[in-house]
Amino acid sequence: MLRNLHVKNLALIREVDIDFTPGLNILTGETGAGKSILVDSIGLALGSRVQRDMVPKEGSALTELTFSDLGPSAVHGLCALEVEPEDGEVVISRKMTEGRSTLRICGETRSAMDARKCAEYLIDIHGQSEHQKLLRPEYQLDLLDAYGREEIAEAKKATEAAYKAWHDVKKALGNEDMPESQRLERISFLQFEVDEIENAALLPGEDEKTEQTYQKLAHARKIAEAVDAAHEITGYDQPDSAGEGIGRALKLLEGVSSYDEALGAFTDQLSEVDSLLNDFNRSLADYAEDLSFEEESFSKVEERLNTINRMKQKYGRTIDDILAGLDRRREELAHLEHYEEERKTLKASLAEKEAILMRACEALSELRKKYAETFAEEVTAQLMDLNFARVDFEVAVTRTDSVGANGYDRVDYMISTNPGMPKNVLSRVVSGGELSRIMLGIRTMFADDDETGTLIFDEIDTGISGRTAQKVAEKLAQLAQKHQVLCITHLPQIAAMADSHFGISKSLTDSAAITNVERLDEKSSVFELARMLGGAEITENTVKSAQEMKEQCRQYKQNEL
Repeated sequence: MLRNLHVKNLALIREVDIDFTPGLNILTGETGAGKSILVDSIGLALGSRVQRDMVPKEGSALTELTFSDLGPSAVHGLCALEVEPEDGEVVISRKMTEGRSTLRICGETRSAMDARKCAEYLIDIHGQSEHQKLLRPEYQLDLLDAYGREEIAEAKKATEAAYKAWHDVKKALGNEDMPESQRLERISFLQFEVDEIENAALLPGEDEKTEQTYQKLAHARKIAEAVDAAHEITGYDQPDSAGEGIGRALKLLEGVSSYDEALGAFTDQLSEVDSLLNDFNRSLADYAEDLSFEEESFSKVEERLNTINRMKQKYGRTIDDILAGLDRRREELAHLEHYEEERKTLKASLAEKEAILMRACEALSELRKKYAETFAEEVTAQLMDLNFARVDFEVAVTRTDSVGANGYDRVDYMISTNPGMPKNVLSRVVSGGELSRIMLGIRTMFADDDETGTLIFDEIDTGISGRTAQKVAEKLAQLAQKHQVLCITHLPQIAAMADSHFGISKSLTDSAAITNVERLDEKSSVFELARMLGGAEITENTVKSAQEMKEQCRQYKQNEL
């Protein structure tokens, strides 16, 4: 559930800190006091787009949400998003300046998209825009499928798999749609490239070896001169050579080593150096003897290196790339040479996959029609509870001309709210208030299976009053048995049902209007209800009516829930 909301410097809010409770949390206040800003602040923390006029031109705004008492599915879903709850809590914060914002989840900087994904496991916000989703056939279809649960889900998986198999073959067949002249031209071009690469007879690693050989041959004279000079310097033939000098030094030490035992160690060391230098000099002489330069060999190596580099320029950065490209060209060439046979095979496969897809779509459609009847019955019962006196609700499942991963069905919710009037689609019949009640009724139907911890209802009371408002309050109380519910309302009938009542007010200073929020005690809650009942003038009778209203709600929750 949403345990705490902290907002600072956002629109009319200087700073508020609200500790919400389990059950039904009601927020009330005068029009313009800033109730909707609180809902907006929650949306901002969860990745909504920042409106420039909500953030101060100087300084920054902050909104922070703390969620606790997370269910197993929420923890599992969050962990899949690499969000690890800390001590059973998830903290999502967003700091906003003009033109920039930083969003953190459990202390780590994350994207707005990450926050929106986390929100799917934590909270569900129902405002006017959410209610409008109910007018879209695709959303109505999703609700029906959710109602059918496992049985429809299995059929949807089968349909999706069948559609993918059919679509893959159709795409392959579409790629095969090539004019004969283009096919022959492509065959000729591929055959030329295959012949050219095959004739080059490239071997893996050959480029590096050939480059090394080329460098050696290209600098053979320079190498020979350097080797000869090094051999002379380290040899024993010249008076100033290293070998001759070490030999003289060794004789001198040997002549006096008998006079001091310490000189024996130096003599041994120098003798080892002399031996190593002698071995080195002989090895260098052998290398020089084998060193030769043949113009013909150099020309062959140079020509081979040019061939390798030319192939690299045309067909790939490395020989491995070129050889892999050769395999692909051979495959495409073989494919084009057997073009008609493969098209015939693909067409037969497409017909087979289409038949499987249509059977899957038909099975899915039959299930939807089956569940549409019970779904409509339950929605009707919910609407009767919400004071739709005469309502006729139907879920129409019709076949469309297009087929997709979700089958070929279109779903339309049809309704008549007046006796004698024919049923029509929701968008042509219901008002905004009726639409919000329908959404509330459907939401209640899914309450037992929906594991979202927190539900927020804004504008749920649009266009209703009296007995209908009381029914909505009772429905919210039912939802609050399974979920934490936050509701912003202007109606005392709904506010009286609160488990926790928060009052929102606006105070004026010399420079600005400021929104304040406080949790109301029993006496303050009654006073707020009296204000909602009586307007500007609060009388003894309105206070008494407010008390009676709260007592009726208390009795309802005690006896009915």
